[in-house]
Amino acid sequence: MGHFPKKQTARVELALATRLSRKPQRRSPFRPMQLDTRLLAVALAGFCTFLDLYATQSLLPFFRQVFHASEVEVSLTVSATTIAVALVAPLVGLLADLWGRKRIIVPAILGLSVPTLLAATSSGLHELIGWRFLQGLFMPGIFAVTIAYIAEEWAGAGVGKAMAAYVTGNVIGGFSGRFIAGIVAQNLGWQWAFIVLGCLNLAGGAATWVWLPPARRFIPSKSFLSSLLTLGTHLRNPRLLAAYAVGFNILFSLVGTFTYITFYLAAPPFHLGSVALGSIFLVYLLGVIVTPAAGKWIDRVGYRMALVAAITIACLGVLLTLSSMLSMVIVGLAICSSGVFICQSAATSYVGVAAGRARSSAAGLYLSFYYVGGSVGGVLPGLLWSVGGWPACVALIVTVQLLTVGIAVVFWRS
Repeated sequence: MGHFPKKQTARVELALATRLSRKPQRRSPFRPMQLDTRLLAVALAGFCTFLDLYATQSLLPFFRQVFHASEVEVSLTVSATTIAVALVAPLVGLLADLWGRKRIIVPAILGLSVPTLLAATSSGLHELIGWRFLQGLFMPGIFAVTIAYIAEEWAGAGVGKAMAAYVTGNVIGGFSGRFIAGIVAQNLGWQWAFIVLGCLNLAGGAATWVWLPPARRFIPSKSFLSSLLTLGTHLRNPRLLAAYAVGFNILFSLVGTFTYITFYLAAPPFHLGSVALGSIFLVYLLGVIVTPAAGKWIDRVGYRMALVAAITIACLGVLLTLSSMLSMVIVGLAICSSGVFICQSAATSYVGVAAGRARSSAAGLYLSFYYVGGSVGGVLPGLLWSVGGWPACVALIVTVQLLTVGIAVVFWRS
């Protein structure tokens, strides 16, 4: 029986050892490096903020009874928060351009838990509105800076995908806040709703601290004054001004719809309570499916075309809510919210592109216009409600949405 030469034997043993060492790697489909913690972290940041922002919407009819207040008065528990966001957003954007992204995002999430927990100590409606205002002061540190983080870290490729992940977190957080508030308030009292939400903020802030990597492409501004001067540059940028107007209209429509639909569904023939009204916001979860797909679509067809199509869809959804059938109202809300989520993904992505530099301050200005729109949307439809009920609110909302289409068609450019 013959023998292999030593060199050939060594070569065979080396090839066999190499093949054996590679097998476990091919068999294991789950590798730690495959998980993009950045996407997970930005989605969680969006979740934590929207968990609180609109949490009181499902409780508005309940607050109207508990505090013996009008629709417009209890709607201030929503508008006070959005007003605070609008006031602080530009300043936070300037600070983030100086200090960095993660150093603002994580403390903002953790700080948000403080007024959220303290809201449970409110002895009346005015005190509750005050704590809601303080909640809004922390939120721009998450909103504006996360948008800038995404625009920088995914620059050149995948901005739509990353923004879709962020908006998906917004969607899940928006539903969860309303649903948790409704079910906890009905079973334990409205104070406990804020305690639960505050604890979730603490947990979310800790997780974001661990998962969000420091920005790799961040270039700090030279000084606060130079950052302040960029605000003037942004306000002279026609593309950004058009994006800010679109942002105003988007949140005006969303807040107007989901604030006053609760009064419509609490009245005859629906007679829905707090838990049922919180469950209505399950339609938000459709955005978990729609928004990630929309991110790829936005990257393919462009921001303007995506926005126009999405607003057309949202208009159709709002009109369907005029039905006296609960099932049709829910379908309309699902269509409307999905359209608005696509609009938000397109608009926020466009801001990062149109700004070019100093993206945090550009995003901060966007959020100011956006949340001013939300504040007006929480109050102005209430004045029409007293005149013509829900149909009058729908007419106003559709008019604003059509105006948004006109602005995008005329002013948005690649």
